[in-house]
Amino acid sequence: MSTQFFKHLNGSIAYDDQGEGPPVVLAPSLGDLRAEYRFLIPHLVEAGCRVVSMDLRGMGESSVAWPDYSVAGVGADLVGLVRHLDAGPALLVGTSLAAGAAVWAAAEEPELVSGLVLIGPSVRDGMPLWQVRLLFGPLFSGPWGVPLWARYYRSLYPASPPADLDQYIAGLRRNLKEPGRLAAMRKMITASKAESETRLEQVAAPSLVLMGSRDPDFKDPAAEAHLIAGRLGGETRLVEGVGHYPHAERPEQAAAAILEFAEKTFPRERHVAAR
Repeated sequence: MSTQFFKHLNGSIAYDDQGEGPPVVLAPSLGDLRAEYRFLIPHLVEAGCRVVSMDLRGMGESSVAWPDYSVAGVGADLVGLVRHLDAGPALLVGTSLAAGAAVWAAAEEPELVSGLVLIGPSVRDGMPLWQVRLLFGPLFSGPWGVPLWARYYRSLYPASPPADLDQYIAGLRRNLKEPGRLAAMRKMITASKAESETRLEQVAAPSLVLMGSRDPDFKDPAAEAHLIAGRLGGETRLVEGVGHYPHAERPEQAAAAILEFAEKTFPRERHVAAR
C-alpha cells in the first residue's frame, strides 16, 4: 500500500486509505507515527470500515515547518482530510494530543463528525504553560532529545509491549532524526491545549473515552477518563492493566470496544459489524 498525500494549507499530510464502508479516520499520538494503529486497522477493515490513518503534521511522512502545532492546527488537518476524501460524517479516533484535535474538529465542524473515540486523551493543560515550556523545551532541543523520547516511549507500554516494539522504536528514532521533526514534536508538547478543553461541552457527536488503567501519562487514568467523558456527555471504557496504547497492547479488546461504539454512531445505512 503506497502512501497518499493531502495538500493542505501550508504543507501536506500523509495518509493510508484502505477498506470500504463507514469511514474511520485515525490520528496518532504526539511524537508517534500512523503505524501506531497497525494492530487495530485489520480489525476495523475486517468489520467493514473504510479506515484512513494519517501522520500528524511534522511527523512520519507529513511535511514539517507548519506555523501551528496546536490541537487546533491538527484539528484543521482532520477536518481538511475528511473533506478531501468526501468521507463525512466520519468517526474520528485520536490518541493523546490527537484526541484534543478530534474534539476541536467535532466542535468546529459537527456535520463532518459522526462520533469520537478518544484514546488516552490529552485534551487539557496539566500544568501552567510556562512550566511546560521551561521543562520540556530544553529536554527536546539537543542531541539527547531523540534517545530521551525513545526511552519515554517504551515506558508507555507497562504490561504487554508488542513483539515488534524494538523495531518500531528504531523506526520512530529514524523519523525524529529527520530535519525539523524533533522541533515539530517539541512545539506540539509545549503548545496549549486550551482550544480543546474549552470545546468539550460544545461537542454534540457521541463520544467514547478509551483509557488504559495504567496509562503513565495520568496520575489517575480512570478519574481522567470519567472526567473527560462526563464533560462530553460520553461513555468510558477502561482496559485493565495496560498503558497509553490499549489498541497496541490489547488490540482485540480495543477493537471490540470501538466497533461496538461505532455501530451506535454511524447512520443506519452505513453500519459496521460490531464484535
